[in-house]
Amino acid sequence: MSRERAHFMLINAGHFLDHLTTLVFATAAALALSREWGLSCADLIPYATPGFIAFGVFSLPAGWLADKWSREGMMVVFFVGLGLACMATAFAGSPLQIGVGLFVLGIFAAIYHPVGLALLVQGRPKAGMAIAVNGVFGNLGVGSAALITGYFIDNGGWRAAFIVPGLVSVAFGLLYFFVMRREIAARNSLAPKTAGGGAASIGASADRGTLLRLSVIIFFTTAISGLIFQSVSFALPKILEERVGALAGSATNIGWLAFLVFAFASLAQLACGRALDRYPPRNVFMTTASIQFAFFALMPGLMGWSALAVSLGFMIGVFGQVPIIDFLIGRMAKSELRAQIYGARYVLSFLVIAAAIPLLSWIYESWGFDRLFLSMMGGAGLIFLSVLMLPGRMPQEQPDGALAKA
Repeated sequence: MSRERAHFMLINAGHFLDHLTTLVFATAAALALSREWGLSCADLIPYATPGFIAFGVFSLPAGWLADKWSREGMMVVFFVGLGLACMATAFAGSPLQIGVGLFVLGIFAAIYHPVGLALLVQGRPKAGMAIAVNGVFGNLGVGSAALITGYFIDNGGWRAAFIVPGLVSVAFGLLYFFVMRREIAARNSLAPKTAGGGAASIGASADRGTLLRLSVIIFFTTAISGLIFQSVSFALPKILEERVGALAGSATNIGWLAFLVFAFASLAQLACGRALDRYPPRNVFMTTASIQFAFFALMPGLMGWSALAVSLGFMIGVFGQVPIIDFLIGRMAKSELRAQIYGARYVLSFLVIAAAIPLLSWIYESWGFDRLFLSMMGGAGLIFLSVLMLPGRMPQEQPDGALAKA
């Protein structure tokens, strides 16, 4: 394998581990900790909130440090720090202790999105497919959290579901350092400046009004889509237990069903990435929002196999939408500021995600999942209406400094 492809695969592996480790607690709380600690799932869910706040808030300083110091160096910090925090969380003996562990884990998990995505799009004239492939790895991490945690609950306990990914993450950190040691030693591998003295800019051909409109739409849809993504991703194991549990029969089988839903839905991300490189982003965005709206509207009251099928439908819409916002930012952001802009995007996204956890708990305890599906349908409708205001043609992309291409 070439060094460039190894770098690309390590970036993707980081996305997988980032989402896997941050969602282990969701399945553990639903299927094991509620029994072991004598608390309901609704009582345990709020202890995940500090971790998701950290996941968002620390994205901005992580992006700033990466742009000022070294993006590759920050990736080593991400892998090793995430792994150590994950293993430490496994030794929690109370809800408060696991909340502290998840908070520290969230600090290191926050590094990935601004830094990994900046490395991913750097030097790619057409980044849609690369972002989509990376997104698939992230989505498989989301799905594997339920699968791996469910397996260890049935075969040894929930603590191993934190320890094993932690060990793997540290190992990847050491491998990443070995592969990228020259860039890390150079301290900063950002794109070179253009002949005119300014850094090469993506979206430089757009006027100020267009960029302002794009920025408002991007950050508004970031907030709404983040709320939808986190609500259904976090709740999916419980949704399947409630709606399909009689067919599944065990925690492991529920984990497998969740994994299969996530895995098949991830294929939509590849189709979306290819479409972004060929068609106007507005058309692609409107399509994914329409899919979400339709399947959320169908879900209330369904049980059994029909509930499983419709769950797959709305997850296709949710996951298919993931690369679009990152693609739009890649078109707009200057290279030397890109990690910071991605950081700002994820600060907003994960602050909304942190708010989604108590909101999810409140909606579920008060009305059940049917009200959640109707709320998500409304959010998808708001995304569709806002996307109508996107320009039909995006600013022309201008290549920046080279990134190791896959």
